[in-house]
Amino acid sequence: MMVAVVTTAPDQAGLRLSSSRGRWVLLACVLGSGLAGIDATAVNIALPAIGADLDADFASLQWVVTAYSLTLAALILVGGAYGDRYGRRRIFTIGIAWFAAASLLCALAPNAALLIAARALQGVGGALLTPASLAIIQASFTKEDRSRTVGAWAGFSGVATAVAPFIGGWLLELGWRWVFLINPPLAVAVVAIVVRHVPETRNTTAPGGVDLTGAVLGFLGLGGLTYAAISAPQEGATSPVVIATGIGGLAAVAGFVAWERAARHPMLPLRLFSSRQFSGANAVTFAVYAALYGFLFLLVIGLQTVTGFSPLVAGTALLPITVLVLLLSEQSGKLAQRIGPRLQMTLGPLVCTAGLLMTLRLDTDSHYLTDVLPAMTVFGLGLAIMVAPLTASVLAAAPDENAGIASGVNNAVARAAGLFAVATLPALTGLTGRAYEDPTMFLESYRASVWLCAVGLVVGAILAALTISDCAVRPHHARLGYHHVRQRSPMVSC
Repeated sequence: MMVAVVTTAPDQAGLRLSSSRGRWVLLACVLGSGLAGIDATAVNIALPAIGADLDADFASLQWVVTAYSLTLAALILVGGAYGDRYGRRRIFTIGIAWFAAASLLCALAPNAALLIAARALQGVGGALLTPASLAIIQASFTKEDRSRTVGAWAGFSGVATAVAPFIGGWLLELGWRWVFLINPPLAVAVVAIVVRHVPETRNTTAPGGVDLTGAVLGFLGLGGLTYAAISAPQEGATSPVVIATGIGGLAAVAGFVAWERAARHPMLPLRLFSSRQFSGANAVTFAVYAALYGFLFLLVIGLQTVTGFSPLVAGTALLPITVLVLLLSEQSGKLAQRIGPRLQMTLGPLVCTAGLLMTLRLDTDSHYLTDVLPAMTVFGLGLAIMVAPLTASVLAAAPDENAGIASGVNNAVARAAGLFAVATLPALTGLTGRAYEDPTMFLESYRASVWLCAVGLVVGAILAALTISDCAVRPHHARLGYHHVRQRSPMVSC
């Protein structure tokens, strides 16, 4: 899935989509954001191969995922602010180059510890390039072409997401290191396009400086809590290190809230949460996306460990989800515009729950057509019902001048939710050590995790029913599909 944070565009837009340069700019943004999206999908599929090659326990595999999510979630708002202040093209280019260099370090990592460190560096690059991708389009194209260009960006990015499992599975046939080695040459091509065709834009009226203190506190808070959750099953919940990192993480989170409340130019304006709709939509996001990230993280491992699917088949098993979201999100958004988002935001997680519970049937004798495809179809239908109204609700809850930061906050909440789920689910269900290599042990933990994820989805549905109002949304907001695709344009405030 793609992530985008849209920032307020200055009055510098002049490109047309019909022009040659306009099409080059669109291509650069699609390839840049697709680079991170394809990598994330491929890495999840590659986890069993990484574990076998590097003799890594399950905690190490968790860190391979969470190290990237940690730095991305903590720094993505800062990345958007740097783009506004110092130039979107410059930060986008730095992010692409950084991501490529970190990918090379991942590919060369001789052990799990160095791979985890390189993945954290990858997250820094992702936090720089991801906000800048869509912000470049928003700042570079004329108002007349902006909506159509963003729609094209979303469509092509969706295609990239759809082909990611094929690419990841094919690369894994060559070895897991190729998942990372493919990034540097692609990055060189993107940078060449950017340097030649993408104009520089910045927001010369952006107030204040970049909130690095907030970013550091957020990183320490998320990092401390993540370390405590992942380490507790092996070291024990009463371990001094676990207790210290857990308390330190909580203290950093409290410090982050206090700092953001007092800072002159906070990266997370807490005043946004005075809106019941905004707070409710983000609470729904956290509950639902914790369940989604946790479920999909374990599913692609289980399809290989338990059912014996190849990496390619395990990855493409998720394809129905992508296809349904791409095909149905525009219609879902139009329906939300007519009837309001509450019904779909309540119904969507419940349909996802049904699809998720269908995977409880998975075992060593499962078949794709009879056991996996129906579950993924129902699950994808639930996402298609929910994601466009959720996006629209977040943006509708914020004033026009704060729509960019509102979308960024919602993206950070979704990332933090995924980080929380991947860190805590295995600890809660006894999935530790080398258990992921044993089909029987993994299946037992997987089924317990599915029930916990189902609870998260039901909680999200209840929160939506209680907190989301049926505010009007405009169709070009709702049609973009993925929760992570954001568009900056006027909406009716709630």
